Amino acid sequence: MPTRSLLDLTQHEIKALRTRYNLADAHTHQRQSISQEKIVSRLPTLWYESEERQQAHFERQFTEAFFRLHGQTSAAGLERTLLSYSASVATMVVAMYLRRNDMNVSLVEPCFDNLVDLLKYLGTPPTPLPEEALADPDRVYTELAARIDTDALYLVDPNNPTGFTLFTEGGRGFAEVLRFCRERRKLLVLDFCFASFALHSGLVQRPDVYRLLEESGVSYLAIEDTGKTWPVQDAKCALLTSSRDIHEEVYNLHTAVLLNVSPFVLNFLTHYVEDSVEDSFASVREVIDTNRGALRTGLSPASPLELLDARVDTSVAWLRIRPAGLTAFDVHDRLLRSEVYVLPGTYFYWANPGRGERFVRIALARPPEQFAEAVRVIDEALGS
Repeated sequence: MPTRSLLDLTQHEIKALRTRYNLADAHTHQRQSISQEKIVSRLPTLWYESEERQQAHFERQFTEAFFRLHGQTSAAGLERTLLSYSASVATMVVAMYLRRNDMNVSLVEPCFDNLVDLLKYLGTPPTPLPEEALADPDRVYTELAARIDTDALYLVDPNNPTGFTLFTEGGRGFAEVLRFCRERRKLLVLDFCFASFALHSGLVQRPDVYRLLEESGVSYLAIEDTGKTWPVQDAKCALLTSSRDIHEEVYNLHTAVLLNVSPFVLNFLTHYVEDSVEDSFASVREVIDTNRGALRTGLSPASPLELLDARVDTSVAWLRIRPAGLTAFDVHDRLLRSEVYVLPGTYFYWANPGRGERFVRIALARPPEQFAEAVRVIDEALGS
């Protein structure tokens, strides 16, 4: 099937699994660090541990470690976090809540298009909110008041693919979002699946977001995830936390979807989280920083691609296409002939695909030696 006829980004990512240099999906394909290899060596022990204790023990252990790593000290004490096998499952529960309450929703653009599809297929097609409306903290409230006439506001922070966050300048932008949602009585939905990359970032000082949410009085749903962080062969867990006023209803929807996440997976993941607590996230951050640096220095000055700076350097890179006559699919097709798979920006601009013609996304969570070789191939393929 020609790549231009693929319906969504996930279909592109599936096709990319067959290419030599898969830089499409943001899943973690880097190798284990030395300390992570020790966790893998203990897998049989972790398996038998998981047979010996109750499910609640592993849920509590994982949730506490996850929020501790992220500096979200208020979240675990709320006891309103539900666990799912993936962020997509948690997003389904959010979409079910919106549909059940006949709520329409505004969703940030650009973003990964499976959020759009899940909302649409479960009965709540979103309205786009341009990301640039959130860029200036002094204008956030005014921009939202002018643009948002839906019941709910759905944001991704840091955003995939741009790395945009509201938590710069002391989080004034986020404070204005909370003020808007409180005064206009909007449900706030937050996708924090890339928030781990804000840890130990010089530009971003992420506060205890759940304390701010609770103090604001806003009705909210917040999704977190492990899937884009640790190299665990897609053994992942997503967390869905809700405000007190809607938690019972969210819980009832969640139990319609699944019973529990595997205690073995939770035990396994907890050790990765604790490993990142121990090394201050270095084993993850160093791979991403190395590959971003390789991309920045490996593209020649004459390259048609320009690596864009991000407020948060997540595990994906967003690149602008400089020549006016070159499109995202032109770049995508040329690189695919050299067995490099990158994602066209058109799908991220889900309501305005034409705006995405100027961008491609490259995943960074890859073995550095493999990634450096892919950058060399990219530069050669686009320079010819």
